[in-house]
Amino acid sequence: MAKCAICDKTQSNGNKLSITRSHISKRTSRTWKPNLRTVKAEIDGQVKKIHVCAKCLKNGKVKRA
Repeated sequence: MAKCAICDKTQSNGNKLSITRSHISKRTSRTWKPNLRTVKAEIDGQVKKIHVCAKCLKNGKVKRA
């Protein structure tokens, strides 16, 4: 399963509601996946390819190689 190497963000599950939202039986399950990017990052002095979410990249939590 997809997972961020920095913040451990994974996919979350929930319900997709119908357009009318009137009947409780009109719900189906869906998933929300994180916005992952594969980047070369410097970890413990070595360059490795890791999966990082876009939020961690934007906040500067990863030092790119």
